[in-house]
Amino acid sequence: MELNELKPSVGAKKDRYIKGRGHGSGNGKTAGKGHKGQKARSGAPRPGFEGGQMPLYRRLPKRGFKCINSKDIAYVNLEKLERFENDSVVDIKTLIDTGIIKNPRDGVKVLAKGEFTKKLTVQANAFSAAAKEKIEALGGKAEVL
Repeated sequence: MELNELKPSVGAKKDRYIKGRGHGSGNGKTAGKGHKGQKARSGAPRPGFEGGQMPLYRRLPKRGFKCINSKDIAYVNLEKLERFENDSVVDIKTLIDTGIIKNPRDGVKVLAKGEFTKKLTVQANAFSAAAKEKIEALGGKAEVL
């Protein structure tokens, strides 16, 4: 056994931080806050305070508007679904496996762009009216998840 291999027994050391319990605890007297200064006192400034200098979040320009309720939808055109066989089921997992979409994000919407000649059961979060009409005209199904 070497000195660098020594470890305390299981349960010998406490993981809790206990402040203000004397010099021997390592966190006595000043309770780990050091001596004097703004950070040693109660009421230290909030995070991001730069001592009265104009803070970074106020110096940088703010542009536009970002709606927190907006959804990031992945779109798929019907022409991309031509590669599937007739009577097959096309769902989000199938689209990812074939590489048509990489990341479904908040959902997948099927749009009607391009030629479409297959009878498919397509499962997605949303369909445009024209896409649904094209799929059903060929005897397929447009199922909303």
